[in-house]
Amino acid sequence: MITNPNHTTPAPATVPGSPRVALEAWVARVASLTCPDAVVRCDGSPDETARLTQQLVDEGKLIALDPERRPNSYLARSAPDDVARVEGRTFTCSRTPEDAGPTNLWRDPDAMRAELDDLFAGSMRGRTMYVVPFSMGPVGGPISQLGVEVTDSAYVVLSMGKTTRLGPEVLRAIGAGVPWVATVHSVGMPLRDAAGTERSDVAWPCAETRYIVQFPETREVWSYGSGYGGNALLAKKCFALRIASVMGRDEGWLAEHMLLIRLTSPEGRAFHVAAAFPSACGKTNLAMLQPALPGWSVETIGDDIAWLRPGSDGRLHAINPEAGLFGVAPGTGADTNPVAVETIAADTIFTNVALTDDGDVWWEGLTPEPPAHLVDWTGADWTPASGTPAAHPNARFTVALDRCPSLAADVDASVPIDAVVFGGRRSTNVPLVAQAPTWAEGVFMGATVSSERTAAAEGTVGELRRDPFAMLPFCGYDMAEHWSHWLDIGEQLGAGAPAVFQVNWFRKDQDGSFLWPGFRENARVLEWIARRVEGAVPAVESPVGLLPDVADLDVRGLAISDAQLDALFAVDPDSWLEECRRTEEFLDEFGGRSPAVFTAVLDERRAALHAAAAAPARTPQVV
Repeated sequence: MITNPNHTTPAPATVPGSPRVALEAWVARVASLTCPDAVVRCDGSPDETARLTQQLVDEGKLIALDPERRPNSYLARSAPDDVARVEGRTFTCSRTPEDAGPTNLWRDPDAMRAELDDLFAGSMRGRTMYVVPFSMGPVGGPISQLGVEVTDSAYVVLSMGKTTRLGPEVLRAIGAGVPWVATVHSVGMPLRDAAGTERSDVAWPCAETRYIVQFPETREVWSYGSGYGGNALLAKKCFALRIASVMGRDEGWLAEHMLLIRLTSPEGRAFHVAAAFPSACGKTNLAMLQPALPGWSVETIGDDIAWLRPGSDGRLHAINPEAGLFGVAPGTGADTNPVAVETIAADTIFTNVALTDDGDVWWEGLTPEPPAHLVDWTGADWTPASGTPAAHPNARFTVALDRCPSLAADVDASVPIDAVVFGGRRSTNVPLVAQAPTWAEGVFMGATVSSERTAAAEGTVGELRRDPFAMLPFCGYDMAEHWSHWLDIGEQLGAGAPAVFQVNWFRKDQDGSFLWPGFRENARVLEWIARRVEGAVPAVESPVGLLPDVADLDVRGLAISDAQLDALFAVDPDSWLEECRRTEEFLDEFGGRSPAVFTAVLDERRAALHAAAAAPARTPQVV
């Protein structure tokens, strides 16, 4: 690996000596740059967790919730301008802009290192620097990876303790020579300047200037100025997706923004599904699904990130590298996701939700009606007449995965993937479910998926944006190369490759009402997917993929009319031809680097749409 000796920002591989000496030297160099008052090495032990929790409560940074209503749980309130990922300040500093591709913000790595040196110089004065060694996946697992985060935020340490695997075994593995990813985080608010002048701390320290910077070649992440979510929990999006996707490209595997579930049929056959959805589009609901169909069950393996690797058996195997959940609270309730509600009944850190008068938490969607009085996410009094949300739309809960009652018993094991599912929030056009006839068409399906923006991403909520593989903010290299990598993986797998599907729970009628009931009823769509995987049901050809014969979609007991079913699967040629035009414009942004097969898929789709427009009454072919 290459480093610039003129800058002080280190990479693990640049420190001489044994891996253990390299880690200690790296910590010392970061401490020399950031100037903390103390350096504490963390192990995630119960005593450490209790000590840091009490420290944050004493400092006013956590609010202890009622121990009977919400045992061992706490509320944090962020600064009003530090509530979500800051995509406009997230940079991929690969050696060349071409390596980053048009979907990433690129900066020259040497120039960025110099700028970061200036920002981080003295950034931890008056604070403690915590050293957090962690494992993504079980320590020593065949798809697992190690990392170390240094941070001046105890809130981050507690959150990492719930979402990653901490412990002395991580240090032992690093000492034995296992490679690791270096991540550095500072809230950017020193409590003492270089002259010794002190200032008071605040409940949520952060800075106006923010950077979330990935150095793919040297496997580093540097984050400055934000204390929130994916900006600060560097094991998550920064490492497990942006850096890991580059590692996967280089080593022949995949790091993807996907949930993992095991779906078991009434006959006892297990189907493993990896599904990609943009943030706040129902991933957690699907990951914890309680099927409405009798005899079917779902076990949770992961709700957000999957690492997938071709196995010696010729199939694609996957793990959830995380050990916890960092889920969106609003919209999560007993009707929408009862498993999540049970999961967060205790041992949870809530951020930016509302506080009830009796020491519990509340957010929109938790109950049908709000309480008469709350303290909202900003700390202000709130009533239903306030006219503002009580919880921030991107409010979160952080909880260990082992609290989930639907968790698979073998959650640490890799599982063979039967189906890959892509989804998004589309009120028009996209059918309830469609299967890609070939792997190449499946990759095209994932590459061109689009979704209406949610509160978890910057931009206007509801605005349509392309989100290929739900990886738009998370792919650490050129997205067109990512698609080619998927094509290569499929070629390697051959007949063992998973089937590929696209779903859309959010299609609406002309009155703006959802056509599909969603939530637990989504099991009916999963049933059709499973039956397609085992070859038990036919499909109907359409210009946009293979659709169900409506007779094979179990809608018994649903208040859904034949007209609504038809609307769920309607493929309007004119609308889809316009979709093809927009897709071509999107692919053109990659300057001819998109896989050549995409042009062929798009041409075939247009031809099929023109044929459908010319003969709309043609009987669909069942295959």
